[in-house]
Amino acid sequence: MHNNTSEKSSAIDIDSRLSLDDTFSFACGPHVTCFTECCGKLELLLTPYDVLRLSKRMGISSGDFLDEYGVIRWKTGHGFPEVLMKMDPATDKRCPFVTLQGCSVYEDRPGACRIYPLGRAATSRAFDGSRREFYFTVREDHCRGFEQQREWKVREWLADQGMEEYNRLNDLLMELYVLKTRSAGIELGAQHMQMFLMACYNTDRFRDFIFKSAFLNKFDIDEEVIAALRQNDTNLLEFAFKWLRFALFHEPVLTPKAKGPNLPGSADASSRSAKRVR
Repeated sequence: MHNNTSEKSSAIDIDSRLSLDDTFSFACGPHVTCFTECCGKLELLLTPYDVLRLSKRMGISSGDFLDEYGVIRWKTGHGFPEVLMKMDPATDKRCPFVTLQGCSVYEDRPGACRIYPLGRAATSRAFDGSRREFYFTVREDHCRGFEQQREWKVREWLADQGMEEYNRLNDLLMELYVLKTRSAGIELGAQHMQMFLMACYNTDRFRDFIFKSAFLNKFDIDEEVIAALRQNDTNLLEFAFKWLRFALFHEPVLTPKAKGPNLPGSADASSRSAKRVR
């Protein structure tokens, strides 16, 4: 999944599929004449893990990050809302975190920035659920990085850019998109979309939903899991994906202690937590 949509001329070479052991030549940095040009005139989609990392980096809540740096797009091809970076119109729609010296949040930059100039496509095999993926290059007219004599295997580039955790968590998000496509008989309304946005992108509000409602009294969850959710926001995000599979698509991934109309995980029970994104 490639999350950058550039307003500049670009070519996505999706027909030339790259495996992990295929090679390409590329380098980026202040020594390349086009340095930071790719950071403007684009739509930059932010994944839930992007928002988690960036809000932590900024030292603000996920809700405050969405208010200051996010734009929510409600109408999408897969049917779930997306979050885009709010670009600065005063600087030709450049990323708010780019400087003359480069990215000011480099260690926590979004996955789409890390993987560039590659794109990734991943699917699950219907018969066993196993993951199938391939990569491709994204070539933009302004980019001089491909002219640099630095050869990489795809797997080397992914490791160098720290993509493993980003891809793993993004795959969990993609599973929800696939479930929606396969669950044609399940109608999801505006309240469900608010639930999705809260769980995926507003970790602080989702934490309150888990620990400040009757949620833990209604589900049989191991104490070690609960402790992990308290201590680690990445674990909390993974649990959010699991909860959405249960709440939206009725998958048996959580075990209720009791049944009833007020069971957390239903749209009615979580409406107060999901009503406001922030």
